[in-house]
Amino acid sequence: MADEKKQIYHERQKLQFCLLHALNNLFQEKDAFTRKDLDDIAEKLVLEDPYKGNWTRFSVIFKPHHNSLTGNYDINVLITAVGGKGKKVIWHDRRNKASSINLDESESKLTGIVLNVPVKRYGGIWNGRHWVCLKKINGVWYNLDSDFASPYAFESIEELRDFLDGAINGGTEILLVKDDE
Repeated sequence: MADEKKQIYHERQKLQFCLLHALNNLFQEKDAFTRKDLDDIAEKLVLEDPYKGNWTRFSVIFKPHHNSLTGNYDINVLITAVGGKGKKVIWHDRRNKASSINLDESESKLTGIVLNVPVKRYGGIWNGRHWVCLKKINGVWYNLDSDFASPYAFESIEELRDFLDGAINGGTEILLVKDDE
């Protein structure tokens, strides 16, 4: 198991770049995406935004698809980024339990799962969301949360399903990243 962990790419959290870290963990590559890549995607989305006339003076920093200082990218950046790698995002219907997700699907078809988790920080003063990657590597599912010091290996599919059901109950959005067939 220790040898397997050494082979697993796990990027740690910096500022609010959790989507960047989740994507690099998902694709198991240090520079699968860079901050510039995601900023460029966000800027392109802004140019294509039909509602950009509704901007305020704060929109210079707090842009529609990211914060230009700290990251904090949105779902549109995720969808566009993985689309550029030949993948698609399927939003899991939260009315269904995790048992409706085929976790036994091959690693080549189900690239991984991205979670968008509600978080409260600073004693509940600041509410936000955090991107987390779950990925099956060599037949074992891992939680590659960039807030973790190292990857967490789920002991079984049942443990993963219980984790996902708890996440759904806590308001987490579950996004399946699959091959765009």
